[in-house]
Amino acid sequence: MKVAFDHLVVAAATLEQGEDHLELALGVRPRRGGKHVAMGTHNSLLSLGPRQFLELIAIDPEGAAPARHRWFALDAPAMREALKASPRLIHWAARTDDLEAARRRSSSVDVGPARPMERGGFHWQITIPDDGHLPGDGIFPTLLQWPDARHPADGLPDAGLRLAALAGAHPQPATIRTALARLSLDDTIKVTFSATPRLAAMLHTPRGTVTL
Repeated sequence: MKVAFDHLVVAAATLEQGEDHLELALGVRPRRGGKHVAMGTHNSLLSLGPRQFLELIAIDPEGAAPARHRWFALDAPAMREALKASPRLIHWAARTDDLEAARRRSSSVDVGPARPMERGGFHWQITIPDDGHLPGDGIFPTLLQWPDARHPADGLPDAGLRLAALAGAHPQPATIRTALARLSLDDTIKVTFSATPRLAAMLHTPRGTVTL
């Protein structure tokens, strides 16, 4: 089983708000991706290099509300209030070639069941908790599996953005670190203690180093 970093998740109240925010911070405007009809969301994307990207996600005002909770805690009142103030980095995702094995190994963190998802021509399997919460308060990754060699980053222009470091803080860091180690992701993100969960990503950009 292989597991590797796949993408960052930045959420915003609207895609326009998030695109303006990221363009100001990174010097590059995200490119529109498409709609996740099953979740009532849509996204914009930025390349972080081969098979890595930054996803900006927001509730689609033209989409139908799903019969279930949306992913990434987007229906949670606290998240909605936070995003009214500003877009923010909320989560990250890791890809694997054996999603069910990865789910079993990370059983100490509730990542949720694997579900089929699609956006345009892309189809994949992804873990989504039934109540839509962020696994490990956003510090532990959502897990996904792409069915073939195609990847969303393949068609994105290289704007010179690269992930330099990923760091998290959590009230129960040992639990998160143990689950990460079982997926060989303990070198991907460093997790320390904090009473309040926090996630930060350091990016190399044409403007220098920027932290989200």
